Amino acid sequence: MDMESWKFLRSVCILSFLLGSVFVYQSLHVVVTAQEDTKPTVTLQVNASNAAGRLIPETLFGIFFEEINHAGAGGLWAELVSNRGFEAGGQNTPSNIWPWSIVGDQSSVYVATDRSSCFERNKIALRMDVLCDSKDCPSGGVGVYNPGYWGMNIEDGKKYKVTFYVRSSGDIDLSVSLTSSNGSLTLASEKIIASASEVSKWTKKEILLEAKGTDHGARLQLTTTKKGSIWIDQVSAMPVDTYKGHGFRNDLFQMMADIKPRFIRFPGGCFVEGEWLSNAFRWKETVGPWEERPGHFGDVWKYWTDDGLGHFEFFQMAEDIGAAPIWVFNNGISHNDEVETASIMPFVQEALDGIEFARGDANSTWGSVRAAMGRPEPFELKYVAIGNEDCGKTYYRGNYIVFYDAIKKAYPDIKIISNCDGSSHPLDHPADYYDFHIYTSASGLFSMYNQFDRTSRKGPKAFVSEYAVTGKDAGTGSLLASLAEAAFLIGLEKNSDIVEMASYAPLFVNTNDRRWNPDAIVFNSSHLYGTPSYWVQRFFAESSGATLHTSTLQGSSSSIVASAVSWQNNGKDYIRIKAVNFGATSVNLKVLVTGLDPNVMRVSGSKRTVLTSSNVMDENSFTQPEKIVPHESLLEMADEDLSVVLSPHSFSSFDLLKESATKIRMPVSHSSSSYQKTPTK
Repeated sequence: MDMESWKFLRSVCILSFLLGSVFVYQSLHVVVTAQEDTKPTVTLQVNASNAAGRLIPETLFGIFFEEINHAGAGGLWAELVSNRGFEAGGQNTPSNIWPWSIVGDQSSVYVATDRSSCFERNKIALRMDVLCDSKDCPSGGVGVYNPGYWGMNIEDGKKYKVTFYVRSSGDIDLSVSLTSSNGSLTLASEKIIASASEVSKWTKKEILLEAKGTDHGARLQLTTTKKGSIWIDQVSAMPVDTYKGHGFRNDLFQMMADIKPRFIRFPGGCFVEGEWLSNAFRWKETVGPWEERPGHFGDVWKYWTDDGLGHFEFFQMAEDIGAAPIWVFNNGISHNDEVETASIMPFVQEALDGIEFARGDANSTWGSVRAAMGRPEPFELKYVAIGNEDCGKTYYRGNYIVFYDAIKKAYPDIKIISNCDGSSHPLDHPADYYDFHIYTSASGLFSMYNQFDRTSRKGPKAFVSEYAVTGKDAGTGSLLASLAEAAFLIGLEKNSDIVEMASYAPLFVNTNDRRWNPDAIVFNSSHLYGTPSYWVQRFFAESSGATLHTSTLQGSSSSIVASAVSWQNNGKDYIRIKAVNFGATSVNLKVLVTGLDPNVMRVSGSKRTVLTSSNVMDENSFTQPEKIVPHESLLEMADEDLSVVLSPHSFSSFDLLKESATKIRMPVSHSSSSYQKTPTK
């Protein structure tokens, strides 16, 4: 073959290759386009005009705090000592002092409870007989220690205030120490030395300990090498650094505050009722100096509370978080016994006194008790709930009417919440709100996003005070559960003309004592994380008091639930589109915003936030606390339309900035709500 033929043949080959490449590229392009086109497409039509909008109640989304799962004792309330007054073992002595234990052995120290305390409402104290002296006692001394609630979180450089009461017939030389979990390492220690005359009667001692090391499972020790008998009572150890100095654990309180709740319902729940009335939460026993509070055994959730977190502290919590308090009180009914309506007046008076404690003048009977606790000015209280889940009980309606009439007569402005559900039929008694609780499967709750669509708009408003996905769908906090809850909340948002308040339950769980699954915030002595259900609530932080826009979904996908609201932040106007994709396939979402004069106002992209994971049953954990958290990114828009892909099993929000049509439009970042960031991989 001559050279010219070879060149011609080579040119033909190159041309064929190039043509083939183009053909392959076009084929691939067609395949990719075809694959993209297979995703279902839905359109959300949003009317953003002011005339078509409706204000959402300022109170719509809040939180519900119940003393369950050691949410307060050993949780939000920062007290480190468990059973600080030795009352948990009962009033018959000698009694069990758990979780207190001895340092040493029975040949060197003997401890037992007796009824010698100086406090009338909690007479139990601990007697410690030291049988050895400085010559034959162990070098570290003998005594007692308290491990707190599954270990005390003691941190290097932090300060802790230890308070206790002591008396003795002789001189005392007592070491007060924070140590490692087995007592081998001392983190902080001070001595209490006093003559017999100084401690012949009950004497209060206070010391400040500064930790020289860190141990998340530490304990408090009271030890001595001096022979004799010492009585000890009301032992407290509190971190100096608490939220606003009010006794709340900082990290847990901040997680709660980041939800931006507009109300807080407390203190229960079944905790208010009790299995038996003798063990119900009674507010009068939880006020006054902490050492005078008797504490009680919560027989529903099966643990003792010293009630350091009491009636006063709940109102302080609400004020510190900027939320309206909703007080739930016992109406003479527990899970197993009831007070007849004819005999209910003592309970009614207790409720009236509890309101006076919060709202009364500092010179009133119960307002003066509040003032003596350092709070002369009243707390805000506009909502009360008469009982919890008691509608079906024999005497509920009769008791309710007596409470209702008495409260409205004394405090006509207070809004009263009935336990009876009025969403499907009218109530047969007066109320400002009716309570609605729902715990169900993921598919069940997702299908309830339109639960209140057909509810009568006449009569009292709805308070969805407890909702959650439970059972196998939930695990201990799954993505699947949170997606169903997100759809349900969008439904409540759309029906906020009848639903005025809603809160998830339960809020907290100490992982060492799970009494209920799932929960929003999981913690131990030193660490915490939010479940996906917690992060869903953060998406709705701007909804209360926002404007709900009329929106319509068009398309064939039944797995999509969406809404649109607008609000202001730092002087700027935003529209937030929220969309749940409950299905296993991606969906194309096109958002059309109408109702704005294009010559005056336009929308541009700002921020996209997505909550999802590779497996719908994925959960967060202490080892992977941020496995499922919202991911933020800048959002860009072409013209006035927003076209996005909703990932399978995801919850997304799209923040659009409303701005003057004369401005240059470009993506803008804002921080109306800050989420935890996951590390960049």
